[in-house]
Amino acid sequence: MRWWLMMASLWLLVVTTIQDTQTRSRPRNQDSETRRGKRRREGQGHLQTRTGHSRPLKIRLVPSPSVSVEPRDNQGDTLFLQSYKNQNLQEQHSSYNIIPAPHHPNPTLDPDFSLDLSGDSPVPSDPSKPESPLTPEEIQRILWREEEEHREEEERLRKKDEARKKRRKQRKEQEEKQRKIVEETRRQEEEARRLQVEKEEEEWRRQMEESKRQDDERRRQEEEDRRRKEAAEREAREKERKLEEERRRHEEILREELLPLLEEEEVWLRGDVFQMPPKEPEEPDLIPAPIPRPPDVTEDELKEVKAEELEEEEDEMEEVVIVNRGGLPPGCDISDVTVTCENAKLVHFPPLSIPELKSLSLEGNDIRSIPAAAFNGIPNLEWINLKKNKLTSAGIDPKAFKGLKMLSRLYLDGNLLEAVPSDLPPTLQELKINENRLRGIDENSFQDLSNLVILELEGNLLSEGNVDPLAFAPLIQLSYLRLGRNHFRTIPQGLPATLLELHLDNNLIEEISGTVFNQTRSLNVISLRHNRLDELRIAPLAWINHRNIESIDLSHNDLYLVPSYLPRSLVHLVLVGNNIERIPGYVFAHMEPGLEYLYLSYNKLDGEGIEPESFFGSYQSMVELCLDHNQLVNVPSGINEMTNIHFLRLNNNRIRSIPDESICDPNHSGDSTLVALRLENNYIDPQKISPTAFSCVRSSSSVTLKPQKSDRSPHKTKH
Repeated sequence: MRWWLMMASLWLLVVTTIQDTQTRSRPRNQDSETRRGKRRREGQGHLQTRTGHSRPLKIRLVPSPSVSVEPRDNQGDTLFLQSYKNQNLQEQHSSYNIIPAPHHPNPTLDPDFSLDLSGDSPVPSDPSKPESPLTPEEIQRILWREEEEHREEEERLRKKDEARKKRRKQRKEQEEKQRKIVEETRRQEEEARRLQVEKEEEEWRRQMEESKRQDDERRRQEEEDRRRKEAAEREAREKERKLEEERRRHEEILREELLPLLEEEEVWLRGDVFQMPPKEPEEPDLIPAPIPRPPDVTEDELKEVKAEELEEEEDEMEEVVIVNRGGLPPGCDISDVTVTCENAKLVHFPPLSIPELKSLSLEGNDIRSIPAAAFNGIPNLEWINLKKNKLTSAGIDPKAFKGLKMLSRLYLDGNLLEAVPSDLPPTLQELKINENRLRGIDENSFQDLSNLVILELEGNLLSEGNVDPLAFAPLIQLSYLRLGRNHFRTIPQGLPATLLELHLDNNLIEEISGTVFNQTRSLNVISLRHNRLDELRIAPLAWINHRNIESIDLSHNDLYLVPSYLPRSLVHLVLVGNNIERIPGYVFAHMEPGLEYLYLSYNKLDGEGIEPESFFGSYQSMVELCLDHNQLVNVPSGINEMTNIHFLRLNNNRIRSIPDESICDPNHSGDSTLVALRLENNYIDPQKISPTAFSCVRSSSSVTLKPQKSDRSPHKTKH
């Protein structure tokens, strides 16, 4: 009985140990499968392990000779112990052995390694090899050690992931901080640039207004001189005409006086006493030879008669002038065929009746309407000036201008017109409607104006949305078009093919499409000052193939580079007052015969913005180059190769020295062409300039070096 209880206790111990081993090995096997799948995804082999780590131990439990074990693969090696009762129960053993696989140098790394739980030494599969029994405690320690290694490996991987995430987070934080610094710096630069541009625009606007005022003054002076000259010519012609008429009247009077004397010639010759009159200068074919005059007719009496006749003639002329004023109101002047009523405070159109009148100026009055019969008494007008009145579209009768068959110039600037007057004469060659309230142009606005050459519509409310693309179609001879100070965002469509000059200053133009100039092949001058263009919004094929465009003005836009794909025939390029920082290389190389005038004043060019090839293609053609008011620290390369340059402006930069070969090429043997060189307001020390630095300048007086700026205070001396 005692031996049976001992065997039963031993059996329970073995079953409990096996179940505990299975329970602990099952999650470990699952983790092993998970890690094994991860290794496969990372490209590791089935039997490979990480460097520096041993492969986890695979243990196969086999029963002792008296115990039957049936293995089954379910997420690792799971053991099912099956015992068999027999008659000799005291000979049974509940032990297991660790059995290494045969032909393997390290039993713990062999996949066929077996574990004998009998407490004896491990038993190899091959019976010929010695057995190494292990106790359950040793087996348990081995299993715990393996599990500990797995936990350490997982902990190491976890720490590695955390370190990688931490480094990534720190890198992102650093990048975000750097980005904020860059954005703040850029914002400050843009703000400074904006303030500088506004300041420069204000300065240029002031200069332009001053220039415009001077131009207006000059034009007024020229107009006044022209009027005085015309008045003097008319006065001279009038005086000559009067002298001729006086001479003819004098001849007629002499003839009338001599006829009776000729009839009485015979009587006077018979008298005993006679008196010979003094000799007068002979006029061939007009005055006969002198004959004796009757003694009772004296010379004083003849003079009195002539004076009375002259007075009567002047009175007659005055009466003629008074009659020919044709209802001219006070404050108006008439001279020959011109009537001027400027600033005469007229409220209504004057009823004139002077058929020979050619020019009529009513500028600066308060005229609000033009009736249908306004020009009936002056049908031969060629020029009408109605500037600066208060005319409205409703106040002008549709038939007011229809009867003027010789009208060629019509000025309507500075009124309140909202539409182009209708039924304008087809003889019109020049039409100005600047500074009005034009809200649109339809396809019939210029109907029948096939002779129009000059059209000015500046300072109105026009845009690409209210200008019909067919509006300019009737203008088959238009050469000069001004559309400045309007609201265009793009260049209007349907421009006449005959157009030579196009002015779109002070608009909102942001782009130039590639087809807008396809029909204007004769275009010669384009002005786009004070718009919103940048170099990326100018299509490459906009004007590069035009053979007649010689002048382009892109001043005061949003350019950061000198635009590429400029016209091949370009001669004159104005880029003043932009944000240009660089002149790309070979940007002028395709031009024929070559660029002659380049104005880049008031930009942001510095020492790195001009490449050695920037002026390539213009070395033989450049005549005038303006790089003043930039940020240049030295004389740009390529200037010394310009053999035909006359004017060079480098003033108001940051230049500190003038090397010998920076402006003049010592190998050039031709005549000196440089007429004017301006270098004032830099940081140049005139005492350190070599005498040969200006060898290509015609005279020393052509070089302006003073005043120069210094780090403390500018010099006051001027050269």
